[in-house]
Amino acid sequence: MPIKFKYILLSAFMLLLLPINHTSAFTKHDDIESNLHVIRKLLISAMSSKKTTDSLYANLNAIKDRSALTNGYIGTLEALKAKHALNPYFKIKYLSNSEKTFKAAVNRDPHNIEIRFLRFSVEHHVPGFLGYNKNLNADRQEIIEQLDKKYYASADKPLVKTIITFLINSKRCTLAESNNLKQYLAAL
Repeated sequence: MPIKFKYILLSAFMLLLLPINHTSAFTKHDDIESNLHVIRKLLISAMSSKKTTDSLYANLNAIKDRSALTNGYIGTLEALKAKHALNPYFKIKYLSNSEKTFKAAVNRDPHNIEIRFLRFSVEHHVPGFLGYNKNLNADRQEIIEQLDKKYYASADKPLVKTIITFLINSKRCTLAESNNLKQYLAAL
């Protein structure tokens, strides 16, 4: 994966930059929902740290009854495991796992803009020739539809602003969509 991947996810979570030096053990769904801000910050650290990626992945993967959003974060961490892997076989294996995990997360909660954004941001940075970016249009359209409805699910205001900014900067939106997104951003 290109080095640019690290910077894209970083920009996607740019409003949530507070240093976290450890991972907490999450044991159930409620722990995730009440600690989303911590998980989002740890994800930033995971972009440049294999150790943080592996630790957060292990903690989230150990949860027995995972929510769709937890699976969305696991899918993102699987993509980061691909980024950190040296062996091309494992890079592809982790990307394949990520794709399956994201598919399950979206199937369970298809209107969650945070899950759609996580998948969009990963697919945006995976090289097209690998074939792991076939959901970009669907995710973009769903995110925009939910923004139109003002349905943000678990996404807080800073994350919604980050999502909108990322969509605009991705250059994957039509001119009309970009103009609407700029209006949403101004209204927040």
